[in-house]
Amino acid sequence: MNRQIVLDTNVLVAALKSSRGSSFRLLSLVDSGTFTINLSTPLVAEYEEVLLREILHLSRTEINDILDYLCNVAKRHKIFYLWRPVLKDSDDDFILELAVKCGADIITWNIRDFKKADKFGIKVQTPAEFLRQTGALL
Repeated sequence: MNRQIVLDTNVLVAALKSSRGSSFRLLSLVDSGTFTINLSTPLVAEYEEVLLREILHLSRTEINDILDYLCNVAKRHKIFYLWRPVLKDSDDDFILELAVKCGADIITWNIRDFKKADKFGIKVQTPAEFLRQTGALL
């Protein structure tokens, strides 16, 4: 079963900082057919801004290559509605909006930031929880 997911930026950062954790494992399975990544323009912009600031061992070109790859394999969405603020951190609302639009789970290390997502029927999980559910955790 191909599940729809939205990756919070912290998962992508963790995956690029260490090849040992569940974030890296999840990123390595992006094109496996186990799940589909969903993206929006605001999310890609956040990925770029945060990765360029926090992933110092990769060049701008390498980060752009990673983002280009994700954009190529992901399902892309335009968000035409905004019902902010819903979450405690309003910077996370666009992630919730994307998840609602495409019926996706949110994969994040900050579960508490998305407490109100369940009001919209959105499941919020850590990368390890998601991988366990899909049988992809080694």
